[in-house]
Amino acid sequence: MQASDDTEEPPLPLALTRFQVSEEFGFLLPDPLTELPAPYGPWMDIAHELPQLIMSHQLRSRVHQMPQLSTQHLRGHGELHLAHLVLSCITMGYVWQEGEEGTVQVLPRNLAVPYWEVSQALGLPPILSHADFVLANWRRKDPNGPLEIENLDTIITLPGGESLRGFVLVTLLVEKAAVPGIKAIIGALRAILQCDEETLLRALQELAGAIEAMSKVLRQMHDYVDPAVFYTVIRIFLSGWKDNPAMPHGLIYEGVSQEPMAYSGGSAAQSTVLHAFDELLGICHREDSAAFLHRMRGYMPPPHRAFVEEIQRAVSLRQHVLSSGDARLRAAFNRCVSALTDFRSYHITIVTKYITIAAAKAKAGRAGPSARAGSSGGKPPSALEGKGTGGSHIFSFLKSIRDTTREGMISA
Repeated sequence: MQASDDTEEPPLPLALTRFQVSEEFGFLLPDPLTELPAPYGPWMDIAHELPQLIMSHQLRSRVHQMPQLSTQHLRGHGELHLAHLVLSCITMGYVWQEGEEGTVQVLPRNLAVPYWEVSQALGLPPILSHADFVLANWRRKDPNGPLEIENLDTIITLPGGESLRGFVLVTLLVEKAAVPGIKAIIGALRAILQCDEETLLRALQELAGAIEAMSKVLRQMHDYVDPAVFYTVIRIFLSGWKDNPAMPHGLIYEGVSQEPMAYSGGSAAQSTVLHAFDELLGICHREDSAAFLHRMRGYMPPPHRAFVEEIQRAVSLRQHVLSSGDARLRAAFNRCVSALTDFRSYHITIVTKYITIAAAKAKAGRAGPSARAGSSGGKPPSALEGKGTGGSHIFSFLKSIRDTTREGMISA
């Protein structure tokens, strides 16, 4: 089992290729594989039937019948990422099949051991993360068609139907909209080193434009995702076993460890994009929020995490703009900070609709027929009512990072 069969280019100062970041796709895995080699048919067969197996309460028995497969036939990043996505989704379905009140304490050996091995090879945790469910979970319907929601689909899905598909693909398109901003980071840092203020100005304008485009794409969530379905059906399958009252002791990965292990569920805080923008703009979050964000970096592919750390070590854009005294640079910098503040404010709006209001409706039993599609016979999940799937206290966290972003403005 090899993590990569590519020969690496000689390192350039902050070149995207050094960090497995694509010029075209950014942090998205470029054109992910959709099938594993033949020996892994038992995994793929289960993965392609996940929603039906979970909703009919048959997934656990299917997993128990699954052969324990060796991971040694997996070659290259593409196969490893698909294997990780497949095993992650099977694991989430296995753990949450019966809802919050029917969780398990042990992940069986035939699933846990290969999952652990693939996770170790990729440097990812053995739980479904943003890197799996969004970055590596997409395909074009028409291979030559555009990267637009009508021409996209997920590779592996979980219960939630069209709303689940919409949630993944809108999030994916937010990542795609960020790509000019990711490239602008490189341009900005090079321009500072070369004392090229015109190029720096253009890079900052590119960055602001990309963040504004991300906000515009995020608004599509309303068109594609039903709040009742998200809250009562989808959300539990994104939940982890750290800081979650439904699984206070974590999960034993049989054949890996005799002690339970705790991992956070998928979270937007695992997206490398906003970490990279924060580091470039010198945004300093408050201690508890910063600690959670830092912990979420452990859920990123290691090269992406290294990219963020490289920006952190680079020359300070903020100091450069301050010392330049250039009003145009200051205005362009502030536009970036303002766009990032607006993006985070809009994220709070989305969370209010899809979690707070949806939770209140579910509690009042007004969520309608879609609520009955839930994994536990329609009983809405409650363990994470005030928290994100990553386990953070969601509103205090989101408002804190929004406010500290706004404080990053440079005053005249």
